[in-house]
Amino acid sequence: MEKLSAGNYKKDTIYPKVVKATARLLKISNEISPVTILLEMGHLVPKSHQSWLCGETPYLERVFQGSLSKANRILRIIGFHAHDLKMVSSHQSYRKKGTSKQLQFSKSGDLNIEKSYSQQFKWNQSEEKKLIMIGELPVSVRDSIPLL
Repeated sequence: MEKLSAGNYKKDTIYPKVVKATARLLKISNEISPVTILLEMGHLVPKSHQSWLCGETPYLERVFQGSLSKANRILRIIGFHAHDLKMVSSHQSYRKKGTSKQLQFSKSGDLNIEKSYSQQFKWNQSEEKKLIMIGELPVSVRDSIPLL
């Protein structure tokens, strides 16, 4: 399998699923995260996600539905897609409910993996551009709005 890059990630079979999940989430919020996208795509089950948030599961990847290489591909595609949408990236701290204990995403605790999961992307453009991106704006209106 070819390594994902900014030049080829749109050809990956997972890309359309990430785009659809992102669009569905942007309909209801201006902020998305890899965790919410994984939930939307069905790679995380809400019950397992809650178990992780409560600290009952040691790391999030343990309850990921699929292989870890697939999880890594999804994370990279999310990052590339959010960059193409010109979304602002920041990091979100995930803590065990009711405590200050930091939650872990991966078994290894590798800093790069942890950063990939903890990213938060914020939509910082007009509502019209958001509606165009998620395909909610009629074509007649869509054609009259510049995308710069």
